[in-house]
Amino acid sequence: MSLQFLNDLTNKNTAVKREILRLCTRHSSYSIADFSRDLGVSVPTVTKLISELITDGLLQEEGKLGTSGGRKPSIYGLCPQAGYFIGIDVSRRHFHLAVTDFKGELIHFTQDIEFILEATAESFRNMCALVKNKLFVAGVPMDKVMAAGVSLSGRVNPEKGYSLTYSMGDDLPIKDLFQKELGVPVTIENDSRAMTYGEYMYLGEKAGENMIFINLSWGLGMGMILNGQLYYGQSGYSGEIGHFPILDNDIICRCGKVGCLETGASGSALHRWIIEKLNEGRKSSLSAVYQENGNLELDEILKAVQEEDVLAIEGIGNIGETLGRGIAGIINIFNPGLVVIGGRLIVGKDYLRLPIRTAVNRHSLSKVSSDTKITLSKLDRKAGGLGDCLLCRDRLLGLM
Repeated sequence: MSLQFLNDLTNKNTAVKREILRLCTRHSSYSIADFSRDLGVSVPTVTKLISELITDGLLQEEGKLGTSGGRKPSIYGLCPQAGYFIGIDVSRRHFHLAVTDFKGELIHFTQDIEFILEATAESFRNMCALVKNKLFVAGVPMDKVMAAGVSLSGRVNPEKGYSLTYSMGDDLPIKDLFQKELGVPVTIENDSRAMTYGEYMYLGEKAGENMIFINLSWGLGMGMILNGQLYYGQSGYSGEIGHFPILDNDIICRCGKVGCLETGASGSALHRWIIEKLNEGRKSSLSAVYQENGNLELDEILKAVQEEDVLAIEGIGNIGETLGRGIAGIINIFNPGLVVIGGRLIVGKDYLRLPIRTAVNRHSLSKVSSDTKITLSKLDRKAGGLGDCLLCRDRLLGLM
């Protein structure tokens, strides 16, 4: 399906069509009278444009709106069958694959597909071949895929298509590699921002206009929704909360500086702390595995937290307390209505959330933080993949 007509920025009717689609992405379904009121466009014009969008296969009639009396108006929403969007959420040793329909509903999700992406053209080709194979097995035809979103850790420039983590030279944006192999328009994004967008869109009106998302995984990242929009900053690198110099611990961060918040509040910090305590002779269900292998995987530590190992619980509590200090500073600066904690470490649940809340209460200004709700992600591991799908959809439609 061609969406080229949406690229005509000089056509007033095209602009109204985009706004109709935008309202449907945010509010699911609308009546003609609702569109006319919110867009300031006459009912006859809205009726004509909706008819054209239905002919294009982008909108559909979804029934009648219940009213207390009189003729019931028809309501309209995005047509799920218009096409698919795929999201590829890349982590250190695996990636997640998500598929949504045109309406944004998650219809397929495969978690933890083993793959280590390297900064070579061959590695990108191999990943894309694996993605196509997984889509084939899931029954998703590539000729119905309208666009793809890819999220990566580290610094990403979505506009130019570059990633500093997977840099292959200034002349070869990784977005172009993905587009060549997948054969569809591709959006790349920082993983924390993709998770932020996925959670924000999933929560809908509950998210409000200002939301902070914290990605607590092996590293520490953040995404911001300010005034209803993803915030990128001047150079597209906003959200580096992990490298906020808040700690006096003399630990060198992976960025090369000392005292970054990530060195005390992240999966890598939890891993380091657990190893230190085991070497000091602390007892834990992890002791036998550590003695046998000489190391631990983060997943093993997180499983111990879930199984209520005392040392692991103490470690996740320390992470929560340190992170809470950082979040208190963020709340003091931005005064958001909602802070969502996501990432792998949220398996700690209340062992993590309660120390965060306690530290926020201790370090933030009460008049600022009293209206801020702090919650754990509802999407969990699906947040990034869903965000990738919705970001590439909304950019393809010119809604961002």
